[in-house]
Order: sequence, then C-alpha cells, then structure tokens
Amino acid sequence: MSIDSALEQVEAQLQEMGQRVSSAVHGAIRALEERDEELAGEVIAFDDEVDRHFLAIEHQIQSLLALQTPVARDLRLLLAMLHINLLLERSADGCVTIAKLSRLVSDVEPDPALVEVLTEMGERAEEMLRVALDSFSRRDLAGAESLVELDELIDRANRRFVERLVDVMAAEEFREWGLRMVVVARTIERIGDRAVDIGEQTAYLLTAEFREFTDASHPVS
Repeated sequence: MSIDSALEQVEAQLQEMGQRVSSAVHGAIRALEERDEELAGEVIAFDDEVDRHFLAIEHQIQSLLALQTPVARDLRLLLAMLHINLLLERSADGCVTIAKLSRLVSDVEPDPALVEVLTEMGERAEEMLRVALDSFSRRDLAGAESLVELDELIDRANRRFVERLVDVMAAEEFREWGLRMVVVARTIERIGDRAVDIGEQTAYLLTAEFREFTDASHPVS
C-alpha cells in the first residue's frame, strides 16, 4: 500500500473515532438531562470500544512512522493525527466521568436551571467537536479558528453555571448534587478545550507552525 493510501485509511478511521466520541458526548449529556441510568451505563460501556479504536489508530500511525519514513507534509499529517487521536480518547474519558457522576446523583431532584446550563454547554461541546473534525477533514483554517468563538460560548455558560450554583448550594439537599455538577461542568469545558486543540492541529498541518489560538493553554490532559 502506498503511503498516500495508508494516510487516507488512517484519517478515515480517525474521523470514525471522532463520530464515536461525538455520540458519547451526546449520550452523556442526555443521560444527565434525563437522569437516565441505563443510558449512562451504555456511555460507560461504550468507552471500551472507543479505546480499542484509539489503540488501532495509534498502532497504524506508529507503523507508518517506523516503516514508511514520511517526510514534510506527510509527517506533519501523521503527527497531527496522533495528537488528535489522543485528544479524542481523552474526550471520551470525559464522557465516562459525566455518565458516572450522573448515575451517582440520579435519585436527587436536580436544579432545573443548572441542568439547562449544563445541557447547553454539552451541546456546544458536541458542536465544537463536529466543527473541529470537519475543519480538519476539509483543511479549513478559518473553520478551525472559529472554534475560539464557540469555546467562549461554553465559557460564558460556565460562568452562568457558577453564578447559579452559589444560590443552589445554600440549600443542603442540593449540596452533594451541586458538587458533582461542578466536576461535570469542568469536564464539559475540557472537551471544548480539546476541540480547540484539534483546530490548532489543523493550523499546524496547513502552516507548518504550531500556535495556540488564544492566550489560554490547552493541555492534552
């Protein structure tokens, strides 16, 4: 198989991985919104399939790096895909965290306003993953850079969450639920950050220079 064909194959698998992770985000947020323990369990179990896909892609990329000796643009593409694969896997781990926390407090009557904000944040994060993957597929620098504005929408929603949480935590019956939801909000925010990271990998591929889109740091963790 030529290196061009091999790269196309890996990228197709990476996009499939992205679709799986987007589905996991959607499922985790739905489980939270609807207090659906069964759906939360499905999201948790689905992570094993995501991990298998992640390892298969990683192995293929490592093999190409070792056996094909790619140069210049092909090397950048492989390195970008290696990084994106990890970002997607970490996002899937975040979905598991959301699902597990949802199950822990599924018997608690939630604060509707906070659930609404968290749902909005989750939908934004899912949208950002779609934009990030589409921009990478189309080699669309402007689309990748648009992720910064979408990320700001998540940050604004998170600020509304914190403002509302202060009032909610005054009621003792909401405290455990509220503390769990703080972690959920942070986890959703990190999924959005990783989508920005994917956009930065698209810019790296197209310009051969790595740069952060904002002053904020977006670590892989």
